[in-house]
Amino acid sequence: MDDRGESFVAVRRISQGLERGNTCHSTSAEVVAGSAAWLGRGLSCVCVQGREGDARPSFDLTPAQEECLQRLQSRIDVAYDSSIPDHQEALKALWNAAFPEEQLRGLISEQWKEMGWQGKDPSTDFRGGGFISLENLLYFARNFPKSFQDLLRKQEGDRSVWEYPFAVAGVNITFMLIQMLDLEAVKPRTMVGATFLKFLSENESAFDLLYCITFKLMDHQWLSMRASYMDFNAVMKSTRRQLERELLCEDMSRLEDLPSYGLLAR
Repeated sequence: MDDRGESFVAVRRISQGLERGNTCHSTSAEVVAGSAAWLGRGLSCVCVQGREGDARPSFDLTPAQEECLQRLQSRIDVAYDSSIPDHQEALKALWNAAFPEEQLRGLISEQWKEMGWQGKDPSTDFRGGGFISLENLLYFARNFPKSFQDLLRKQEGDRSVWEYPFAVAGVNITFMLIQMLDLEAVKPRTMVGATFLKFLSENESAFDLLYCITFKLMDHQWLSMRASYMDFNAVMKSTRRQLERELLCEDMSRLEDLPSYGLLAR
């Protein structure tokens, strides 16, 4: 419970006698659902806000960069709609990638809590990130399955008793990246945004790839800070600062050159 009386969502690790400091390899988890404080309006505290009156530079785009940005913005504008068959299939595909040995009983099911959604209907959690947040998770599962499973099952490092919920954290990361890169603007107004568009013009999956890097970096920061779920916003701020530093390094010619890319495993 925070100081405004809003409840949070957390995943409690059942350590079965393991002391903090030992590596947890296979533990069960129960999801404690609260309000939507992790999503939508509650995310304003995650993103670093600029000072009022700060002048923002403007960066001109090449035609190719402008086209790539518009395509990405079109993805960002798509809300998740549980009545659209393609959206339903994407959600089912995410489940199958996460739990290939467990059959999904329905798009509305208590099973979804195992993945770290707030309730039995994941569609209610997508409002903070839209359909692209589901696409990001699915891209992560398909392209870096080992890292995806490690984060989903909290298999690496000395974990907190109360862990962040995997899926809801994923939606937060999508939202944070959209804000950090200022992707809803007509053209970038920060050097970080301009740098990202250079990567995007060379790799149309750059946003999805950066998402995977960011998710793994966030978990790395989580472990380094020995965080628990009440520290989630602080971890996200730290993750954003580190990501911005890496993106602004002069010797980075592609996303695969970012130091944090090395955290990912296929």
